[in-house]
Amino acid sequence: MGIPKIVSAKPINDHTLLVDFDNNERKTYDITPLLSRTMFEPLQNPVFFRSFSIEHGGYAIIWNEDIDLSENELWSHGKTTT
Repeated sequence: MGIPKIVSAKPINDHTLLVDFDNNERKTYDITPLLSRTMFEPLQNPVFFRSFSIEHGGYAIIWNEDIDLSENELWSHGKTTT
């Protein structure tokens, strides 16, 4: 089995996502380390950070045509939670 797909996601503060995967696991993902990269700077705005959608099929979380996080990134670098 490959990387689990994203089923749902919600922001739990201005820099952290709570992500549910199709294998019934849940992880938190803190975007803070990404904010120093030019591409991710818009995510410093809490309103923009909360305005994502989940790509059809659960392959990524998408903010716009330039900013997204793949299911692999979220799965591999997220912290398992209950």
